[in-house]
This record gives sequence, C-alpha cells and structure tokens, in this order.
Amino acid sequence: MLETQQNKLTLISHILCPYVQRAVIALEEQGIAYKRIDIDLNNPPDWFRQLSPLGKVPVLVVDDEVVLFESAVIAEYINETGTGDLLSSTAIEKARERAWIEFASATLGNIGQLYNVAGEKNYLRAEAELEAKWRHLEVSLPQSTFFSGKDFSLVDAAFAPVFRYLDLFEQLVELEFLQRYPKVDNWRRALAQRDSVKKAVSTEYPILLAEFVAERKSYLGKLARTYLADKIAA
Repeated sequence: MLETQQNKLTLISHILCPYVQRAVIALEEQGIAYKRIDIDLNNPPDWFRQLSPLGKVPVLVVDDEVVLFESAVIAEYINETGTGDLLSSTAIEKARERAWIEFASATLGNIGQLYNVAGEKNYLRAEAELEAKWRHLEVSLPQSTFFSGKDFSLVDAAFAPVFRYLDLFEQLVELEFLQRYPKVDNWRRALAQRDSVKKAVSTEYPILLAEFVAERKSYLGKLARTYLADKIAA
C-alpha cells in the first residue's frame, strides 16, 4: 500500500504562490487526496509562524505531525510516495531534471525582478535577463510535448507556474514573450491545458495577480493599474 494512502496531507499555501502550485500539480498528477489551507502571508496566523521554520509556503503537514517545507522537497516526497513516475529512474537523468527545476526557480527570480523594477529602462534590462532563460530552454527542449519527452515530470510542474505569469504580462505590455521561441511556446501551451496545472490556481487567480502587480511601484505595476482601471470601466 502506498504511504500516502495511509497519511493525512495538509498543504499550507498562498493563493498566488508559484511554489505552492508545484506541490499542487504533483499531488493532482499522483491523484493523492489532500486538504489545502490558503493563508495571508502579510498577516500569517500564529499557528503558521510556529509551524514553518522559514515563514514561507508551501508547507506540507503529514498526519498532523511531520512538517515538510521547500517546494522541491515536497514535490519529491509526493512523487516517491505516489507512483514515482514524475522523475527519471536513471541517476543521470534524474540529476538533470533536478538541475532544470533549479533553473525554473531562477527564472521565477527573473519574473520577480520584471514586476518589481521601476522605469522602462530597468524593465527592459530585466526582460533581457528573462529572455536569456528562454534561449537556454529553446535549445534544451526536445521536439515533444513535455520537457523530458512525452511524459509529464516535476520539471513541467516547476515551469507551469512560470509560464502562467506571462498570460497577464503579455496583456500589460501587448507583446508575446515567446514568439521567437517556438518550442518553449508550444511547451507553455501544452502545460496550460493539463488538468493538474489548471487545478493549481483558483478561477480568481488572474485578477488577483493583476491586483498584486498593481500594488508595486514599478513599470509593470503602473501598466497593471491601467489594465484594472480599463476592466472596471468596461
């Protein structure tokens, strides 16, 4: 019997966190039952402060006793206690996939820069750093549906939240980020259609993300405020 068939899993999360999405996608891919609790990270409850060593989400609580933190660790635990098919079975390929999961985290760092920098000049510099990531991905992707071929993996789970940001950003700047990277763009679209990826966020996610960006005193923040104002006017 699988360990997770015996264990009660509670995922502590934030409604916008891309790292939480990785854990949700892994859980959904494995068909594992779980309870999700969204909290406000700006005003976290006392029980969360005591629970999370780093004060970050996601946190996975197993049987109301064991606390796991860090999205990569949580995703691998979910994989290992499920079918175990979301990472390669060979050591070298598994290491390669883990490296690209770290690359996804670095790409999220570039995404954070993109929506936080002030002024168009700084924005364009951050966009150029992000574009370098797309170039690396374009030459590394196979001519297939997912990162490692025809089978969905934890690398796909790590990148799906990255691409989700582009859905909003492209509306703000009226530019297709991946128009010069067809393999990356096809991958992005395939991931967007995956049921597990769809279930990783609520239906309110797009507007909540726009409001989150609009709160920034940044180049994209200004565009997001205009975007929201136009939506209200319409």
